[in-house]
Amino acid sequence: MAEKLKPGQIAPRSGEYGIVGSRGGKTGEERTAVKGKPMPPTPKAGQSYSMDRPAHNGAGKAKK
Repeated sequence: MAEKLKPGQIAPRSGEYGIVGSRGGKTGEERTAVKGKPMPPTPKAGQSYSMDRPAHNGAGKAKK
C-alpha cells in the first residue's frame, strides 16, 4: 500500500492525493499537492492522504 501522509507533512511528489478515512477507506475526495509544500488540512480529524495520480510535468521526479 502507498505511503500515507498526514496534513502538514511535506509532499514528496506533486500530484493528486486522495483522502483516506480514519479506518483506511477512501473518501472519494482529492487534493492537489506540490512537491516540497505542506499537505493541506483534511476535512475531518484522523484522515490522511495517499498518492492517486502523480503530476506528469516532471516537477516531482528526481533529477538525473
